[in-house]
Amino acid sequence: MTAHLLIETGGPQTGPACERFLGDAARLARDGHQVVLFLVENGVTAAVPGTAPGIETFLGDGGELWVDSFSAAQRALPAADLTPRARLVEMDDVAAKLLEPRVRAVWH
Repeated sequence: MTAHLLIETGGPQTGPACERFLGDAARLARDGHQVVLFLVENGVTAAVPGTAPGIETFLGDGGELWVDSFSAAQRALPAADLTPRARLVEMDDVAAKLLEPRVRAVWH
């Protein structure tokens, strides 16, 4: 199966567009693909419990949630304020994922 790195920059404040993107991520994970959803810039706010219902669906379907540590810090979001299954990552983690064979990246 193909691995996917889906990158969300806008977060819940973009309205239905964010939830549609999260739905796509959940469908890929449910279909058996390895999916990492990386939240960066304002997208990190989607990792706050209750702000983006699609996150819990995505995680329940087997997806992995990464949150940019720099973006979270710039928005005063400590790890304790994020959904428990979120993993704070650095850009070198993202770069390594992008260089893995058969990884497809989609930026939203």
